[in-house]
Amino acid sequence: MKKLVLSLLVLFFASNCAWSKSTNTVEFPAADGLVISADLYAPHAKDAPFIVLFHQAGWSRGEYKEIAPKLNAMGFNCMAVDQRSGGKINGVVNQTNLRAKKAKKGTSYVDAMVDVEAAIAYVKEKQKPKKLIIWGSSYSSALVLRYAGTHPGAVDGVLSFAPGEYFEKLGKSKTWIQDAAKNIDGPVFITSAKAEKSNWENIYGAIKSKDKSSFLPTGDGQHGSRALWKKFPEHKNYWAAVSTFLEGFKKH
Repeated sequence: MKKLVLSLLVLFFASNCAWSKSTNTVEFPAADGLVISADLYAPHAKDAPFIVLFHQAGWSRGEYKEIAPKLNAMGFNCMAVDQRSGGKINGVVNQTNLRAKKAKKGTSYVDAMVDVEAAIAYVKEKQKPKKLIIWGSSYSSALVLRYAGTHPGAVDGVLSFAPGEYFEKLGKSKTWIQDAAKNIDGPVFITSAKAEKSNWENIYGAIKSKDKSSFLPTGDGQHGSRALWKKFPEHKNYWAAVSTFLEGFKKH
């Protein structure tokens, strides 16, 4: 336990230093031509494991301003994406959402699926990492599970923060995510606030991968990736669970 606490202290210190200087914003098109904005946090060599980060409802790539540098300190390159379904958080305005509204394109949770697909394709083409991991928050945490299930073998791992069947009102079935999750064949990690377990336990149960794990806090916890923000009292416990899951991807 002492070693874990020491490791986390080193992680938090490092994340506030050199890695924060390695960020730049990139743009690339979705299948429908909409330009997507994303922040690239890539201080490591291209063969380092890579995590694509997707935000929760009403927010932007700014959800990961604090999280991505910590992942850099752990040895991962990252890219935080603005999906068309979103808004503003941590002082960062969602540029993809602004463009979508201007172009009169849909901005629902389901509409954002093409942004998830485009971001993954962009990283594969431009970064060519040996290991690619996708990470979602709230509605996007369900979309990354959907992606992994409909594209078996396309990514090396998935982290899902507070997934659920959020899409019935948007014309999808009550088990749209669960049905896809049955086909996930790689490592999966799911977490959420304590009270949200019922939203994803059937999805988790459907995943046949032998390499799956989950985490629930002892207290209330938080919804989505913000559970890792240092302002919340249980962030270290969330980070410990995430770190344990990610450790396997650092081995070549």
